[in-house]
Amino acid sequence: MSKSDFKTRHSKLAEEIRRHDKAYYVEGTPTISDHAYDMLYRELLDLEKEHPEMVTPDSPSQRVGGAPLDGFESVRHAIPMKSLDNTYSPDEVRDFVKRVQKLLPEEELDWTVEPKVDGVAICLRYENGMLVAGITRGDGTTGDDVTENVKTIRGLPLKLQGNVPSVLELRGEVYMTRSGFAKLNDKREAEGEERFANARNATTGTLKQLDPKITAQRPLQAILYGLGQVQGDTPPTQQEFLDWLKSMGVKASERNWLCKTEDELISAIDELDQVRDGFDYETDGAVMKLNSVALRERCGSTSKAPRWAIAYKYAPEQAETVLKDITIQVGRTGALTPVAELEPVFLAGTTVKRATLHNEEDMRRKDVRIGDRVIIEKAGDIIPAVVKVTKEKRDGSEKEFVFPSKCPECQSEVTKDSTTGSGNVVIRCQNPDCPAQVRGRLEHYCHRGAMDIEGGGEVMVRQLVGAGLVLDVSELYKLKLDEVTALERMAEKSAQNFLDGIHASKSRELWRLIFGLGILHVGAGVAKALTRCFPDLDALMDANADQLNEQDEIGPVIAQSVSNWFADPFHRKLIERLRKAGLEFNSSLFNSGNEIGPFTGKTFVLTGTLPTLKRSEAAELIEARGGKASSSVSKKTHFVVAGEEAGSKLAKAEKLGVPVIDEAEFLKMCEESQ
Repeated sequence: MSKSDFKTRHSKLAEEIRRHDKAYYVEGTPTISDHAYDMLYRELLDLEKEHPEMVTPDSPSQRVGGAPLDGFESVRHAIPMKSLDNTYSPDEVRDFVKRVQKLLPEEELDWTVEPKVDGVAICLRYENGMLVAGITRGDGTTGDDVTENVKTIRGLPLKLQGNVPSVLELRGEVYMTRSGFAKLNDKREAEGEERFANARNATTGTLKQLDPKITAQRPLQAILYGLGQVQGDTPPTQQEFLDWLKSMGVKASERNWLCKTEDELISAIDELDQVRDGFDYETDGAVMKLNSVALRERCGSTSKAPRWAIAYKYAPEQAETVLKDITIQVGRTGALTPVAELEPVFLAGTTVKRATLHNEEDMRRKDVRIGDRVIIEKAGDIIPAVVKVTKEKRDGSEKEFVFPSKCPECQSEVTKDSTTGSGNVVIRCQNPDCPAQVRGRLEHYCHRGAMDIEGGGEVMVRQLVGAGLVLDVSELYKLKLDEVTALERMAEKSAQNFLDGIHASKSRELWRLIFGLGILHVGAGVAKALTRCFPDLDALMDANADQLNEQDEIGPVIAQSVSNWFADPFHRKLIERLRKAGLEFNSSLFNSGNEIGPFTGKTFVLTGTLPTLKRSEAAELIEARGGKASSSVSKKTHFVVAGEEAGSKLAKAEKLGVPVIDEAEFLKMCEESQ
């Protein structure tokens, strides 16, 4: 073949692959088998390997991901990306329509309703039809440049079809398909890695990967629904805009409704609720928008959200099923928790087989019996729980559950503990060497909120304990590479990542270590309070219950629990093993009372998703400067730091007149306080 022939073949291959990508990812109607597609793709890669000069910016080969990135640059949005206000009832929908009609009294309004995709907001910038940038929402003003990762998403065209404006910013959501997410988790489990908690978190983490090759392997897709900066003409209505997106090869909402009245809006919201489980992505609501772009401009926006659009959030989805059995789960503190084993039922996008019954008292209060038909829902759309029994459907065959008098894991005696502070009596296994407690303590220690050890999830911990390699947290620091790689389905790279995470945990803040030890009643907030009061772990260990009870935020129950834990010779020996391993025992939060930090006396509340900081990281910045990070807004709150999708805390702050700042302002305050 001549060079001209190679070029012609390359052009045909690239165009054919783009056509198949559109059919599969955008239109949902694949026209060839996966094997046939792979053969075309392989031929394209081989051709470009022999003739690298043929590689173009919009070649399908550019989706495989390039070299790892050093980090993400912050980019200011040409036009701010605002969030939507939320509404939760038909009455609030009617109120919203009336507010907009009041702004446009002489106009006849019509509306569109689209699914609210539970993903990560993105802005895609095309210049002369070519994708040049992908920017996260961030704080709405500034986002992260994730262009290289966005390019790996096969459903997004690298080049738009047809005549398009010279500059066109398209906005939407990046998400992980339900089917793809399930396969990804199965693959991670098979490789000994921790399963992702939910698709949205997995999507966020994938977009923030510094290695685009990893992003390319994840099942990301995108749905677009809005505009940013534009230089050129665009359709005058939302309905026409959605059709225009599809004509350019871009995926838009597969269902949308055009409504002219409040009743039609509410009907459309209800209809969407009935069909949304059929979508291959998570949805948590419906988005209502004025159809006319010109009328939107007349409505304008508040500082946080447009006045012409709002999101309707659906209530947690419920389902009815049969409770086939009740089993007992033993936690890290020895607490015995009843778990409902269910007839599998599809709920909020997943098949649910188990649900929590919380504790014995809750189970008795609801009069839950084996064989009952029960109503379950996902609390926060994540954790399934039994909410009630349909007693009218009982036929007499149901059986009461007898709570065990011995631990089902180790057969040790159990006792009732009424000192939980929750008002409930908890039944506990008293054997600290109970395998279930050992596993629970290790998982808790490795958790992101504690010592943040990557890879230390349920699958890894179960294998470590089962193999007798780790029986307490100090033994994590003795693990060797060959021991970890010998575990089932454990690749050397994953094993090394796990060991690197263990090594990195040695320098974690002292409060994380105290929280990670799993002391009864000591959460992250209490751990921070303790490290503000004591300069190091030795001083904390030597304090008696009365001395602990004198400290702010430490009550008598917590004081006694901490004192008892450190008085135990077994725990003292554990601390010495951790000291020998080289962990950080000094407190960076300690304040003797004489030290005045730049935030001393100031109370901050964090709400929503911040662009670059985790909430825990922002709280550490506040506390290191002498301030307090609180979980609730009051008149005594000095600042509310609000991120994306801030909810009731933001509304309360605005009502009380509490100053609201974004992450950029917060970081500036931290920098100025150095």
